[in-house]
Amino acid sequence: MATSWLPLTQPEQLTAIVQESHEHPVLIFKHSTTCSISAMAKGKLERQWPDAKLPADTPLYYLDLLRFRPISAQIAQEFGVQHESPQLLLIQDGKCTYHASHMGIRLSDVATTVK
Repeated sequence: MATSWLPLTQPEQLTAIVQESHEHPVLIFKHSTTCSISAMAKGKLERQWPDAKLPADTPLYYLDLLRFRPISAQIAQEFGVQHESPQLLLIQDGKCTYHASHMGIRLSDVATTVK
């Protein structure tokens, strides 16, 4: 399975993500395009994706923090998770059930949290 990034560019998409999370898990990756740590975390995520034991229909949304900063604030408020960058969030049944930042992002940890 290859990484297939879905761009998160509109605030309305969060409503759809919450609804979608009732059907299957949804991932959101918050990325700063000018941060080397964020670039390393994104590369690590892409390398782990093929071996991730996640449901095949798990979408992976990509948020460019520099272009869409208000959406990041909306995510923090919606899911009660402090903003960090880079950051990976797992949304299930309308709630954030896992989040990690920086080099603590591991898809193996996400897989153990998926319902």
